[in-house]
Amino acid sequence: MKTPFDSLRSSTISRTTENTGFTCENCGKTVAALVNGSYRNHCPHCLHSLHVDISPGDRANDCHALMRPVAVEHHSAKGYMIVHQCTGCSTRRRNRMADDPHQGDDLDTVLALMRLSHHEAARTNRRQTHV
Repeated sequence: MKTPFDSLRSSTISRTTENTGFTCENCGKTVAALVNGSYRNHCPHCLHSLHVDISPGDRANDCHALMRPVAVEHHSAKGYMIVHQCTGCSTRRRNRMADDPHQGDDLDTVLALMRLSHHEAARTNRRQTHV
């Protein structure tokens, strides 16, 4: 099965050429390319991604498993970031939320993820204090 990430990034390929739309492998929805000059690296509907990069944008990782959103963090310089964990190899990566006027990240999904990650952190803290 061929994905839009199958070709390795080349210094001769422009950001516009690489920044293409795709169909999400998790939810099946159509995802448009970003219009703000950045790369789209996750689905704005379900927030899932694919584990395709070793370094951002290189498309050199052979894993290609789904990256599941597990938390939302705030970075002082980069803003809100979605934390993804690979369902294949457990690698964790942070990706900026997509700021796009046409198809930005679904805020209800982001808020649900924030609530879920907050509850998970509270549950973990309770377990650690009772040990």
